[in-house]
Amino acid sequence: MFEKFTALIVYAHQSPSSFNAAGYKVLVSDLYTMKFQPSATAADIKGDLKDPEHFVYNDEACAAWKEGRLSDDIKEEHNKLLEADLVIFQFPMYWSSVPGIMKGWIDRVLTQGFAFSLQNMYDNGIFRDKKALLSFTTGGPESMYLPDGIKGDINIMLYPLQSGVLHFCGFQVLAPQIFWNVAHSPPDARKALLQAWQTRLKGIMEEQPLSFAPTELFDLTFQGGFRLRPEVKEARAVQPYGLTPGHHLGKRLPPDNQTKPAPRD
Repeated sequence: MFEKFTALIVYAHQSPSSFNAAGYKVLVSDLYTMKFQPSATAADIKGDLKDPEHFVYNDEACAAWKEGRLSDDIKEEHNKLLEADLVIFQFPMYWSSVPGIMKGWIDRVLTQGFAFSLQNMYDNGIFRDKKALLSFTTGGPESMYLPDGIKGDINIMLYPLQSGVLHFCGFQVLAPQIFWNVAHSPPDARKALLQAWQTRLKGIMEEQPLSFAPTELFDLTFQGGFRLRPEVKEARAVQPYGLTPGHHLGKRLPPDNQTKPAPRD
């Protein structure tokens, strides 16, 4: 099913027999099996630091990337990312986010310069020709993650990862694949979930991505504070919804903004 494109699965679960382990594989970063080091430290840089007295990880890692001095494990992940057309992050939701080892992969592998820069971010991001999505299991039923559920709106929960990480790096972010309450689901229900996921994967590269606020709506200067342009805010004043969960403008959140693709024009 992956004959026409390359997929990278970044996988974080301690049990290989877990529900999270099921699915198709092409390139795989099985973080626990790899014993992936999650801490972003000076050990990621080979050779001398540019400023050892005032160590700034992003600056040092960016310089090391330009000079080919990053650690071998980071270089290996960079090569996988460069080859991939689609990146699937597969994980169990921990504390309303990714497991720590996957957060470490994000911190270390999405290196400044390689994955983003001030000139290349969001719509103009470095990975704008690639697609990505989150595929994860939850410990509770979907009802807990509704706007009136005890966990709160899943769209708000997903926004930092999908906008602040994936879209920031330019990825076309596809709707997440969420497996609700898997640990308490009977075998036939789990089988049906996997079958639905397999069916979706067959056409996943044709899917419409999620909707984010276009960068053209913002004044992308330090003087302008990287804020929405005044004329945009004025035009949005009569709209019933905000732009995104992050750009709500004091209005109701756009429904399902982080869980369903934008409608086609």
